[in-house]
Amino acid sequence: MRRGLGLVLAIVCGTTVLSAQTADELVAKNLQAKGGLEKIKAIKSLKYSGKYQQGSFTAQVAEEAKAPDYLREMFTIQGMTQIQAYDGNVGWQISPFEGRRDPEMLGEDDLRDISEDADFYGPLVDYKEKGNTVEYLGHDTVDGDDVYRLKVTLKNGDIVYMYLDPDTYIEIRTDRQQFIRGAVRETQTDLGSYKQVNGVYFPFSISSGPKNRPNQKGTVTIEKMEANVDIPDSEFKMPSAPAAPAKPAGSKPGLK
Repeated sequence: MRRGLGLVLAIVCGTTVLSAQTADELVAKNLQAKGGLEKIKAIKSLKYSGKYQQGSFTAQVAEEAKAPDYLREMFTIQGMTQIQAYDGNVGWQISPFEGRRDPEMLGEDDLRDISEDADFYGPLVDYKEKGNTVEYLGHDTVDGDDVYRLKVTLKNGDIVYMYLDPDTYIEIRTDRQQFIRGAVRETQTDLGSYKQVNGVYFPFSISSGPKNRPNQKGTVTIEKMEANVDIPDSEFKMPSAPAAPAKPAGSKPGLK
């Protein structure tokens, strides 16, 4: 009985070690497939522009990002541009479509999104130093194709499931679970049309929306991406609201 129990414990312990090694191995292969850690970290900033489409609706999109966690997203329709940005600490927006042209702080939901998206190198690079954990969950399928499935638990408790192509080791889908005010919000993102920029592969097609509601997915098609462009930190800082117009000299409150 003791020998049998010892054998079971040995198998369980061995499986745990193997799982941890497999997770780290897949992370290493993923980063190497994208271009290698050295080339990935040699990129300090990114700038792209493209088109967003959901059904018949289209808009122009653009994004500026800078290591370690600066992000500015722009969404343009009929000459009006909405901006959401994060400077590593503060998240803010300008929403002309809602009639608000002055900068304002982001709400909790949007701040959660942009602060996670602002991780410049993604959740797998230096994941232990960031406080993230990675587990290998075995094989799964995406649209009938075999994939490796990783579970990435972020430092804030949110979870990202990453589905890696078994031939390239690059992610082709992610599922994100966010825990906000006691509720769970799930988002699914499909990634494709990978192209090299400065020796590193990036997806040029990004389709995202609520999980299990594919008809609500919108697709960003990147048309141009540049790396290591000069982007001043001030681009990500929340601007001050414009001062109120000065009153004419001699005017009194209540008089017109």
